[in-house]
Amino acid sequence: MNNLKQKFLQYLKMPEMRIFWYFISLAIILFIIEGVTQAFYPQIFLIFILNVILFAAAAIFIFLIGFRLAKANIEIKLKQNEFLSIVSTFQGAIIIYDPNFKITVFNKIAEGIFGLRADEIVGKIFSPESIKEPRLKLFIQTMFPSLAPAIIKRSDPGAYPQIVDVSFGDHRLELRVATNKILDFYGNLLGFVKIITDRTREVGLLRSKGEFIAVAAHQLRTPLIGIHWMFENLEKENLSDGAKSIVQSGLEQSAFVLKIVNDLLDVSQIEEGRFGFNFSRVNIVFLIEEIIGAVKNFAEELGIKIYFQKPAEPIELSIDAQKLGMALYNVIDNAIRYNVKNGEVCIEIERLQDKPYVQISVKDTGIGIPSLDLNKLATKFFRAENATKYIPNGFGLGLYIVKNILKRHGGDIRIESEINRGSIFHIILPTDASLIPPKEIGIEE
Repeated sequence: MNNLKQKFLQYLKMPEMRIFWYFISLAIILFIIEGVTQAFYPQIFLIFILNVILFAAAAIFIFLIGFRLAKANIEIKLKQNEFLSIVSTFQGAIIIYDPNFKITVFNKIAEGIFGLRADEIVGKIFSPESIKEPRLKLFIQTMFPSLAPAIIKRSDPGAYPQIVDVSFGDHRLELRVATNKILDFYGNLLGFVKIITDRTREVGLLRSKGEFIAVAAHQLRTPLIGIHWMFENLEKENLSDGAKSIVQSGLEQSAFVLKIVNDLLDVSQIEEGRFGFNFSRVNIVFLIEEIIGAVKNFAEELGIKIYFQKPAEPIELSIDAQKLGMALYNVIDNAIRYNVKNGEVCIEIERLQDKPYVQISVKDTGIGIPSLDLNKLATKFFRAENATKYIPNGFGLGLYIVKNILKRHGGDIRIESEINRGSIFHIILPTDASLIPPKEIGIEE
């Protein structure tokens, strides 16, 4: 109750209530004048009463408007204080500006990143030409990322928030800049807000980890190739059955470890954006037939039949045949490995109706994938629990590589599955070369 009374008294003291108090003062003066006048002219008593009623109604009306304005302004000031508190304590840089690039907010973190004071920036309008001033170069390159030395777009063109990673080699600085619109109640543009995160340390750690994996894999690869070559030569020798069994086991294990090392090298190059793609027009049907020929003997050993439903007409796509072939081989090989005895693998390719894409579907009759694991299946080092039990050996890199190869082609992968009934891997690729990303970029974990 006391709190409500204090708030009420606070509202009465607000500047918005001044007009009410002026009106009351004026009304009291007029009533005194009319009271004196009535003493001499009793016949105007009715007019006096009517004036009292009108003034009272006007006073109530003015009071309510002023009271609401005062209450609204207090709430606005509270929200402003809350906002300023958030801005001042937020662990990232915040820059707010209007459509003319006039800066209205520039918090402490922004001051630290750009080496500029808020009073130098707030209230001023900036343009790309402002980059000519050396002190402003870093700030202007962040405001206008197209001026930055290196950028990686993390969001779709035209979609908000716009997210871009900006690299400044000379400053050894890595920033993530997220830009979003500020709209009013009617959807009119009021300005923009940039939230900037300093990722220098994070990116440095990721690079160090990637470099370590790459160096370690390179160091392991050379001796492993030598070991594998020795087992291959020993396999050709005239050995006893026991020795042949040992050599065969060594050959299989060295091939398995060598594949892991090669996968780690591929992942390292993909994540650094230097996997090296060379695109050309290729008949995708011929490429799939080559892969089927490569896995045919392995499938026959396991009693798996492969069926390929070809399209009525050849389909040419702009692809890197070697890289995409690697991805398709991985998917088809998995469909064989995780199948049941005497199972089937059906491959189909079709154009998607009214869309500039083709879809390659690889359907198997295998063990299936638990529904909870479907979204994680293309995550690095992840393997479904039933797959681990079915084939203990594995590193969980294959589908991660597949997904990123397809992403570089402007494509994607979708998976349907049912436990003990099989899975369908839908590989989607664009028929329009303009839908392929213009360049290879680093991959985030």
